[in-house]
Amino acid sequence: MTVVDRWRPETAAGGYTRDDEAIEFYTRINALVRPDMVVVDLGAGRGSRHDSDSAEFRKRFCSFQGRVKRVIGLDVDPVVLSHPHLDEVHVIEPGGRLPLGDSSVDIVICEWVIEHVEHPDEFAREIHRVLKPGGWLCALTPNRLGYVGIGNRFVPAAVKDRLMRQVWPERPKEDAFPTFYRMNSLSSIRQAFEEEDWSHHGYISNGTPKYHGGTAIGFAFVSLLQWFTPPAMRTNLMVLSQKRNA
Repeated sequence: MTVVDRWRPETAAGGYTRDDEAIEFYTRINALVRPDMVVVDLGAGRGSRHDSDSAEFRKRFCSFQGRVKRVIGLDVDPVVLSHPHLDEVHVIEPGGRLPLGDSSVDIVICEWVIEHVEHPDEFAREIHRVLKPGGWLCALTPNRLGYVGIGNRFVPAAVKDRLMRQVWPERPKEDAFPTFYRMNSLSSIRQAFEEEDWSHHGYISNGTPKYHGGTAIGFAFVSLLQWFTPPAMRTNLMVLSQKRNA
């Protein structure tokens, strides 16, 4: 039994916690998708985010292959070529043009991706170009004022690497990419995705405590930290932005 199982006993009923941010995030996406849609997973990776989870419900709930017209995976890492739940896949250049037609996509999903975006305006232009009018950008990312965002921005890289090995020892070393945190607040999202072209419906929330090192003391500490932080400093930023109709 893991520390999460002990502190969140409801995990036994379905394999997810009451404050599971992935389930919260994909609930929003599931409420938007239709069978005739084209969905892009931008930063799809190797597809192990949910496959490695023990909960069959999560695997089904967070995968859209077979439930929509087409799922397209994009990533700067060639490991995306091994992703098992995509209908189409492309390896892309960081900050480059997306290999998608104008107004060809209904939903773009970015899960733990936009913290790695170096040039927000260029990113926003490409998302706007490929989305159909009425299409959605759905992103889950650390809030820049949350403890994860603050730690990533201000802790020196050498120290951060050592800390990450302690508090998240199971993270594959090859999954570490440079972070910039230039789109990790509600205001910076509105700045990059201007109100003239977008309507914004995102919010900030806490999720199941992470970076606790798998110990009860670590889990309790992060839980208390999240409990006492003000709303603006909650851990996660949920981006739900819709391209306006022309």
